[in-house]
Amino acid sequence: MGTAENVELVRRGYEAFNSADMATLSDMFAEDAVWHVAGSGVLSGTKQGRDAILAYFGELGARTQGHFQANVQDIVGGEKHTVAIQQTHGEANGKTLDMPTVITFVVRDGQIAEGREFFEDTAKADDFWT
Repeated sequence: MGTAENVELVRRGYEAFNSADMATLSDMFAEDAVWHVAGSGVLSGTKQGRDAILAYFGELGARTQGHFQANVQDIVGGEKHTVAIQQTHGEANGKTLDMPTVITFVVRDGQIAEGREFFEDTAKADDFWT
């Protein structure tokens, strides 16, 4: 796949994520994909495998009673990495999370093989999920 195809894959991933379309997301991730979440909070760390990644995505929705959105601002494609800039928004337990976030993606054979989340304020993101 080329740069344009990688960008389109990531864009479709955001659409599926924000509509809780886990079947489409499942098809988009490699079985052995890895997802890294920055910080030291309860949801931080490395998720190994597609099932663990999808469980993490489900946890984001569950902990916010469905009030979690990743609103893509821009996607920059490359041959090895595709970078998405998003505004992360969530509400839970009287708290609001609303901050810029960047996710780098590695696409392999037409599927997402790796993701790395970077928050503008990691401590604030960690605190939101407690």
